[in-house]
Amino acid sequence: MSIFHGESIVNQKINVELKTLKYADKEKITSGVPQLDEILHSFRLGDNVVWEVEGLEDYRYFAVRLIRQAISSGSKCVYVRFAPHEPILQTMEGLDIVKVDPSNGFDFFSSQVHRIIEYYGEKVYYVFDNLSSLMVEWATDELVANFFKATCPYLFELETIGYFCLTRGKHSHSTVAGIRETTQVLIDYYHINGKAYIHPLKVYARYSQSMFLPHLVTGEAWEPILDSSKAATISSSDRRKIIRMRKSGTAPWDTVYTKLKFHHDMEILDTIPKPEITALKQELSRMIIGDHPRFNRLADTYLGLEDLLSIRDRMIGSGRIGGKAVGMLLSRNIILASEKKEEFSGIIEPHDSFYVGSDVFFTFMINNDLFRLKIKLSDSSSMTKEEFEEVEKKFLEGKFPEEIVEQFRELMDYFGQAPIIVRSSSLQEDNYGNAFAGKYRSEFCPNQGSPDERLEEFMHAVKIVYASALNPDALAYRRTRGLHYQDEQMAILVQRVSGMPYKQYFFPALAGVAFSKNLFQWTKRIDPRKGLIRLVFGLGTRAVDRVGRDYPRMIAVSHPTLRPETGMKVMKYSQWDVDALDLDARKLITIPFQNLAKDCDYPGLRLFVSVMNEGYLTDPYTNAIDCSQEMVLTFNNLIKNTKFVDTMGEILRIVEEVYEHPVDIEFTAAVDQKGNIRINIVQCRPMTTPGRSENIAIPDDIKEDNILFRSSMLINEGKVENVEYIVYIDPQAYEIADMDTKRSIGRIVGSINEKMSSMGTNFILMGPGRWGSSNIELGVNATYSEIDHTSLLVEIALEKAGHTPEVSYGTHFFQDIVEEEIIYMPVYPDMKSSGFNNAFFSNSGNVLKDILPDHERFSNVIKVINVREASGGRHAVVIANLYEQDAICYLEKPTTGRTWKLDKLKGQWQ
Repeated sequence: MSIFHGESIVNQKINVELKTLKYADKEKITSGVPQLDEILHSFRLGDNVVWEVEGLEDYRYFAVRLIRQAISSGSKCVYVRFAPHEPILQTMEGLDIVKVDPSNGFDFFSSQVHRIIEYYGEKVYYVFDNLSSLMVEWATDELVANFFKATCPYLFELETIGYFCLTRGKHSHSTVAGIRETTQVLIDYYHINGKAYIHPLKVYARYSQSMFLPHLVTGEAWEPILDSSKAATISSSDRRKIIRMRKSGTAPWDTVYTKLKFHHDMEILDTIPKPEITALKQELSRMIIGDHPRFNRLADTYLGLEDLLSIRDRMIGSGRIGGKAVGMLLSRNIILASEKKEEFSGIIEPHDSFYVGSDVFFTFMINNDLFRLKIKLSDSSSMTKEEFEEVEKKFLEGKFPEEIVEQFRELMDYFGQAPIIVRSSSLQEDNYGNAFAGKYRSEFCPNQGSPDERLEEFMHAVKIVYASALNPDALAYRRTRGLHYQDEQMAILVQRVSGMPYKQYFFPALAGVAFSKNLFQWTKRIDPRKGLIRLVFGLGTRAVDRVGRDYPRMIAVSHPTLRPETGMKVMKYSQWDVDALDLDARKLITIPFQNLAKDCDYPGLRLFVSVMNEGYLTDPYTNAIDCSQEMVLTFNNLIKNTKFVDTMGEILRIVEEVYEHPVDIEFTAAVDQKGNIRINIVQCRPMTTPGRSENIAIPDDIKEDNILFRSSMLINEGKVENVEYIVYIDPQAYEIADMDTKRSIGRIVGSINEKMSSMGTNFILMGPGRWGSSNIELGVNATYSEIDHTSLLVEIALEKAGHTPEVSYGTHFFQDIVEEEIIYMPVYPDMKSSGFNNAFFSNSGNVLKDILPDHERFSNVIKVINVREASGGRHAVVIANLYEQDAICYLEKPTTGRTWKLDKLKGQWQ
């Protein structure tokens, strides 16, 4: 049998025995207490020692003696301080005291402890505060075990001695069992009838006939209790052991939920003082949602006790439900509690979502030896696509605990064979200022086949979502915002896919994303305060991604019938493909709309399409549609003849008013034959909007020869001075490049992006068509992490080469640009008003080989222009005025200039 597939059972046993003997033969290390050394046959380097104690004074007694002995022998000693209790150790020469704040969450705390251990290195003596205090801080017992299981093996590898303690009787059997399985030494220390007893429960690689008996702690010799009657008397008197064996959990989470559930089910809430119920409800809410002051205020108002108990009843595992789930729940309740609640009660679809608690994420990672990998990647500056594929593979190989798998089975039984979607809902996701739009995965499950097949498909989807927490875009996003060391746990939202079956497909009629502020004001007639809708037919993936040849319908809520396009361009700038679940093939597919609707029997088709009639687009008057005519998804009849736009406008207004902040909402919708609308809100988050300032003005005296390009359409505002480099992807060279070259361009851009960041220089990215498109024929397929350091992103429009930019505000790609305050503009070189300086871009030298020597072969497509060398010592300047929709890039002499961006905290341009 190969090593990859495992050794034989006999060989495994032999190897374990040899390893144990080798460990037992290591140098003996004294604990500073001779009686303890005698019982345990001393410590060995690598021992983690967990003390179960009734009071900290007992733990302090042993910890002080260990550290004094270690200091006297010249060893490095560290006290990790994190609990609110009195210190275990006082300041002494030779002891480093390191403080870590657990209130920042499990992820932050555990990662910081790992970094401390890495810093101090091998053969260090550690004393940790009481681990039971972490249960109070994090509300769940499971995370205490997870922290220990993540930390203990690392200390073991570095051959340290580590002291930990637990308060007896405060933890569930499963938590203590998990710690026991991981540690090398577990000791129970307790008092009965005024006498102290020490009882080793586990001692790795050492054994004696009396080692694992209770010992009476008295005098110079600690005596083992050999008499059976005495042992029975002692054990039966120890009520804490008996209690722990029959209870499932004592964490605040369980206690608070159990109290509220009992009061609610017994219908005795009215008999309990209101302040007590309010305090318990708020405590449970914080455990479910987390510590987000703005969301907490909303939750206290709009999530009732029934809501919170329902969430807990529908949760797998424990922990929090994450930002995406919170936004979905809050927005629904806000609408249904508004002044129009009676009207909306018949419009808003009910949901029956489930939640996989955030604790399950770390349990999965720790049980499958992935936590250290997460810390390593969080500290890394970059990761290639190939490296992430290996990470994803490790996650897919992981296993869930059986108790979690059983809960997954129950979830799958609940949904039966209804299609579901497994959505990321991390702690930091969909928060104010940090949308994480498109950073994490969502996976559709067609949910067909046998129960076992459906369960495997579901668990595969969960693992894919978990792995996405470590994808390069997500890591870059967190690093850019200083979030990479903060607590980030991945909860999961499991939702029923909205829609109905049609032929072998399943999809909603309508889906999209709506914004309460319209940042794509293509005519002055539009009121930007009324919002914008990006609408598609089928699954909403095409509304939030820049895909293929498709363009969603852009609807300005203030003037819904106005389009950015006119005449026959409407056909070009429309949706042509539909995303749907193929129930027969059991997968997500993309199908041309003409093929999907060729029988013209889709319910309400006239609301969605216009038809070609004698060279013109016309809107059907009746349900009878001539299938021989070409159909175009315009949604004209939906917009003109139903209340869809008005309803979405009201939803946006109501939620924005309560949030006290612009919002964007992802939704699905259906409309019946009578035009009645049903809307399902699947996500809601605070919307990032660019700052505006009248101080950003374009000078009137710029010489025409100094202009590099100009645009009358942009997103974000600002002024960037002293631009030293322009990365220019030649549209014509890109057009004729082979497919391998086109596929490589995005990765090369990412390398340039990283290099420019390390150089601390301002630079511009310019390229053909749609940046971030999944179709490399339509533009550069670069991801967020490959462009996040640029100051300006330019999409060059050469229609003769098939490159047309799409100002697709609302896609995840453009939300990244807005959040990152990257100025965006399309430039049309063929238009005189663009001022495009062909001579500058054609004649300037290329320093790509100096920046990236290994990629010189791409110099015919990618040109890196050193602006100073190309312009006789000048630098480029970018000025973008969002209010005037005017932007320019021009050359001027270097200044002591800066990059001007809006300081959102101060409300000033800096």
